Parts: sequence; structure tokens; C-alpha cells
Amino acid sequence: MRPQRTSIHAVTTWVRRQPPKVKAFLAVVSGMAALVLLRFIVHDHDNLFVAAEAVHSLGISVLIYKLMKEKTCAGLSLKSQELTAIFLAVRLYCSFVMEYDIHTLLDFATFVTTVWVIYMIRFKLKASYMEEKDNFAIYYVVAPCAMLALLIHPSTSHHLLNRISWAFCVYLEAVSVLPQLRVMQNTKIVEPFTAHYVFALGVARFLSCAHWVLQVLDSRGHLLVALGYGLWPSMVLISEIVQTFILADFCYYYVKRLV
Repeated sequence: MRPQRTSIHAVTTWVRRQPPKVKAFLAVVSGMAALVLLRFIVHDHDNLFVAAEAVHSLGISVLIYKLMKEKTCAGLSLKSQELTAIFLAVRLYCSFVMEYDIHTLLDFATFVTTVWVIYMIRFKLKASYMEEKDNFAIYYVVAPCAMLALLIHPSTSHHLLNRISWAFCVYLEAVSVLPQLRVMQNTKIVEPFTAHYVFALGVARFLSCAHWVLQVLDSRGHLLVALGYGLWPSMVLISEIVQTFILADFCYYYVKRLV
């Protein structure tokens, strides 16, 4: 066991000493290797999207356990939870009117638990809420996402309002975790249950991103055509990749700490 731990320590030490560009390159290579592995292990790549939603629900369950057991919401961002509730509500509306399937049920379950977390933070555990640390102005992300949705949205046959709403929830989901990361940055201390939650979000985002990338590869690009024409298909992939990279740095340090 000791030689193995020594090897892991040597690798992590080497990575830590590398310049940012090398670290970024290693992250990209690791992500591509993980995609290749998933492509051969998971035969039905739609299961990756279901798994992503399931992991997100698991992360919410960790928060519920924290709130019920420790009776404190210290380290949690109410604004991140509110952004999550907003994009889930919009996505539920789009799902009901556009495609109603298993994802609708999973989103509904996640939405209900997210609303419960918001209720606990706002009313039951308000005394432990670090409002001064949760200082990320959400209109900095909501307004740009709304404007971007008006400009770039699906070109399908659905009603214009539904297409704009769909684009809005895709863009907002990509940046919804930013207030939580700001809280962690401001407090300088990452509470364990909060760390587990953010790591679950990171895993969920990677699985969702892998789902879209592998679907595009399997369809040889035809999936992008099915999503519509113009910039929208590319924006879907970019949104997934952006959120994955936002969480990648945290997940790296989370795993390194566990090791």
C-alpha cells in the first residue's frame, strides 16, 4: 500500500509544479481519455444523461442530509440554489410542452428538493446563512443568459417562446454554480458536505457533456443538424463544456485532497 501511495504522491506533486498551460493540457488529455473510455463502456449513450441527472439528485440529497443533521446552512450559496430552481422550472415547462419523458420526472424530483433547500436556508436556518459571503449578483448571469437566448435559440418548429425558454435554461445551467464557488472563495474554508455537493455537480456536468459529445460523434454530426441550424447546436456543446471547465478545477483539488 505504501509504494502505491508514494507513486500517487509523486504524480500529484509533479502535476502541482507544472505551469498553468501544462495543467490545462493535461486536463484536456484526461478528459479525452475519459470520453474514449465511456464510449466503449457505455453502449447506450443516452444513459449518460440519465446518470448525470441522477448524480445531480444525489448531490441535492447530500445537501438535505447536511441541513437535517447539522441544522446549519453555513457554506451554502442561496443564490446558486435559486439559479438552479429557475433553470429547472424553465426546463420543466419546456419538457412538458415539447418532449415529456423520463427526464421530466427526474427534473421534477430535483426541482422539488431544490425548492425545499431554498426554503430551509431562507426560513428555518436563516441564522447560519452567510449572506455577506454570498455576494455574487445573480443578475450578472441571468440578464446575459436572457439576452443570449433571445439572439441564439433552437430553430425547430416549436413556438418561439418555448425555443427561447429552452435556450435560456441551457445557458443559465452552465453558470448556475458560480455563486457557490464565490462563497467558497470568500470563506476560504470548504465545508465537507458542500464539497461533496459541488463535486457531484462536477461529475454530473462531465457526464452530461460526455453524452452530447459522444452523441455527436456517433451520429457523425447529424445530431447537430437535428438540433437546428445556425449557432444554436454549437452553443449547446459550448455551454456544456463551459460548465464542465468551471467545475473542473474544484473537482481536481477535491480528488487530490481525498487521495
